[in-house]
Amino acid sequence: MNEDESLRRYGLRPAERDHGAVIATKVAAVTPAAFVLANTCLMTPPLVPEITLHLAPEPIALWERTEQDTGQAGLPPPFWAFPWAGGQVLARYLLDHPECTAGRTVLDLAAGSGLVAIAAAKAGAAAVTPSETDPLACTAIELNSAANSVTLEATLGDVLGGEAAGNDLVVAGDGFYERLMAERLLPFLERARASGAVVLVGDPGRAYLPRDRFEAVASYDVPVSPVLEDADVKRSTVWRLP
Repeated sequence: MNEDESLRRYGLRPAERDHGAVIATKVAAVTPAAFVLANTCLMTPPLVPEITLHLAPEPIALWERTEQDTGQAGLPPPFWAFPWAGGQVLARYLLDHPECTAGRTVLDLAAGSGLVAIAAAKAGAAAVTPSETDPLACTAIELNSAANSVTLEATLGDVLGGEAAGNDLVVAGDGFYERLMAERLLPFLERARASGAVVLVGDPGRAYLPRDRFEAVASYDVPVSPVLEDADVKRSTVWRLP
């Protein structure tokens, strides 16, 4: 399904676009899928051109629009609408090393756009579960998986306090961006590793990644948005929990 067909499916007109920017549509008046489609464009992440995602052309405007259209203040950033550097390096690594995922069951934590989960599916994983706490992210993952001809069903909810066993590979792209998240994510990853899973993390140098607990397996220079990262390129690393 191409982008214009997706727009029509959810009651939107391709003509509503203006020079690649998408006209905002009220969340209250449309489905979550229509909101994602109305506020994003199909683009390829710089480091992972094999994958196409519904991404926001301008980050701050989408964040403000989401709050305005839902009538809720203090919402988390729309992490699902941007190709974060940590997710890009992890997706790149999985595509370049399909032996990491082939035939395995994969859990993608804080999946965002689903970039890493899609890469795992394309690399031959037997099953991939993207996990998210944001309902719009789950919708974006569904749309993005369809755009890449893979089938993913995101799970909505906080899994970090629960059971970590049952997966061969657990991945997390850019999950150590704040202290509270890091303090909850690391114990889950350690439990997953203790259960026998391979654990991989993509990180662009976030302050709360405990580097002494991981070993680096690959590094890449990732083009990023200066609005989000205060840089044009971020040196980013794939880390493995030993």
